[in-house]
Amino acid sequence: MSDTDTRPVFRTTDPATADPGRVYRGHSPQEAADKAARAAEAQRRWRRASFEERAAPMKHAAAVLRMRRDEFAALMTAEMGKLVNDGRAEVEKCATACEHFADHAAAYLKDEPVELEGAKAFVTHNPLGVVLAVMPWNFPFWQVFRFAAPALMAGNGGVLKHASNVPGCAIAIESVFREAGFPEHLFGTALVPSDGVKALIEDAHIAAVTLTGSVAAGRSVAAAAGAVLKKCVLELGGSDAYLVLEDADVGQAAKVCAAARMVNGGQSCIAGKRFIAVRPVRAAFEAALV
Repeated sequence: MSDTDTRPVFRTTDPATADPGRVYRGHSPQEAADKAARAAEAQRRWRRASFEERAAPMKHAAAVLRMRRDEFAALMTAEMGKLVNDGRAEVEKCATACEHFADHAAAYLKDEPVELEGAKAFVTHNPLGVVLAVMPWNFPFWQVFRFAAPALMAGNGGVLKHASNVPGCAIAIESVFREAGFPEHLFGTALVPSDGVKALIEDAHIAAVTLTGSVAAGRSVAAAAGAVLKKCVLELGGSDAYLVLEDADVGQAAKVCAAARMVNGGQSCIAGKRFIAVRPVRAAFEAALV
């Protein structure tokens, strides 16, 4: 890498060993904006494709995921520490989502007639344009595909701003859609730091934004999207309380609660956050949980 190159650098670290991993050169603000512009150009053609035409590459994406399953599982392990078997299961879940939306998008998005006296009316669902996705690292493939599969099947394009510690996953996901035969540039990855998100939201080629992340990140994205009157969808943190009552099987409850808290190494937005045990079983529950 040239010492005069001002593009951001993303350095990965093996969470299990703290050893340095691969280093990726990111995109400049102009390069990220170019990705949004190219995605918008591709989306203007893609929105006219039939559901059958969209479904073909989406089903191919499922096949690509399964074919490269072990490669992607190893990549997740190296970058964010997921167990390899969990990574394989995550890839399969992504493939299943691709197939599901390929099969059902037409039914989900069909026109819905509305009864109005003296008038013919219906609700119709049309593509928004290019959706910017700001995604977290805990499920680096699933979080992206659960957005991308329905969004692309609905006729939209996508630009991915992934978490900074999983750049290899971000690049790999873009390669899946390219290998699957989607139009060139319809889905792109922008390797930019968090402070580059606001400019992308404000970019004229971005129609909407979706984020999964912290409350603080959600506030920032919602404020930027609101300022330019763009739709946003936010999935933020939860409280996720467990109640352990007097008639509970304490040993079984502790086992369930421990798994709920530590699933995916404890990095899950739906992990158990609080365990409330009533006084008669509290001491036994604490001991069993430990």
